[in-house]
Amino acid sequence: MLKLGVEITMFSINPNKYRVDVEDIYDPLFEQIKFHSFNLDTEVNVYGALLNIFSNQSYNVSRYFDEDAAKLIGDVLKENEFDIIQFEGLFVVPYLDVVKENSKAKVIYRAHNIEFDVWERIALTEKFTPRRSYLQFLARRLKVYETEQINRFHQVFAISEQDRQSILRFGCETPLEVFPVALDFEKYVTDPSKTSFPTLFHLGAMDWRPNKEGLEWFLDEIWPDIEKLNSELRFYIAGKNMQKQFFEYDSENLVVEGEVFDAVEFINSKAIMIVPLLSGSGMRVKIIEGMAMRKCIIATSMAAEGIRCENGKDILIADTADEFYRAILQCITNPKKWREIGENARKTVERDHDVRIISERMLNIYQKLLTV
Repeated sequence: MLKLGVEITMFSINPNKYRVDVEDIYDPLFEQIKFHSFNLDTEVNVYGALLNIFSNQSYNVSRYFDEDAAKLIGDVLKENEFDIIQFEGLFVVPYLDVVKENSKAKVIYRAHNIEFDVWERIALTEKFTPRRSYLQFLARRLKVYETEQINRFHQVFAISEQDRQSILRFGCETPLEVFPVALDFEKYVTDPSKTSFPTLFHLGAMDWRPNKEGLEWFLDEIWPDIEKLNSELRFYIAGKNMQKQFFEYDSENLVVEGEVFDAVEFINSKAIMIVPLLSGSGMRVKIIEGMAMRKCIIATSMAAEGIRCENGKDILIADTADEFYRAILQCITNPKKWREIGENARKTVERDHDVRIISERMLNIYQKLLTV
């Protein structure tokens, strides 16, 4: 957007759980924008959760609202005149009233996920009945909030065609367009000489429940058989907030690295990406990045949801333990196969996820909104 001449101001909620030290941000991009952030404790606490039961609010979302943050947003809006204000994800939507009270800008909601759908699917996998009931309660509350808010915007952006269809089904009357994850391909340069084989890897935030549950399933149900295929085979697990239990799986063939300094370099150094998601919604950014790095992705249908890919051509889909086993066996016994899929994957994401093309499309919608 900056290259298209757009002036950008960013306001970010900085939750304690994912705290980023603003002083440590060295990205030159931040020198070209006006940036504001607000540190906020969004942790779940038993007292707050119990009180929320007797309110009519969604606890998932209400934890992200803070009066001081609202005041800061109001001050920014009073000091500046904006044409477009874009809300990135549902958890900043509680500040919509503040924006509308202090600005005449057109407001856009970019849905990163269908949030209530994520929680409905998580509830289905919960075996402990009281917890499952509470998760279902949270999902219902979240659904009410999400469906009520969607028509308060001038424009909605969905992350995938599947999400667009879901948003339409729950009553969206606002103009709705699909804008998938966008990548700057200049930052995704592969170096095959640094890729070790045979290697598998998994990369993702490990405090996100779908990632945690999917990886546990893979390690318990699939990895013991995979490990026997080749004594030289290595499986690398990396990601932020690695849960303590995963280090217990560490062995000669399985390396738990935790958070990595350079995700692109980590992806480049490994051959085959494993994404065993069993729940979730939206579009998996790490799969898009893996495809951009010419990796063969072996993923569940759920994980690949929303990505315009073709099983056997630019990705391998595996939904059962047996399908994962056969897909991995195929790749490590036929290196030509995984390299071919990786090359096709790069072509696919260049077609659908180029940041330049997507930015131009988005800017066209901004300009149309301003003429209405």
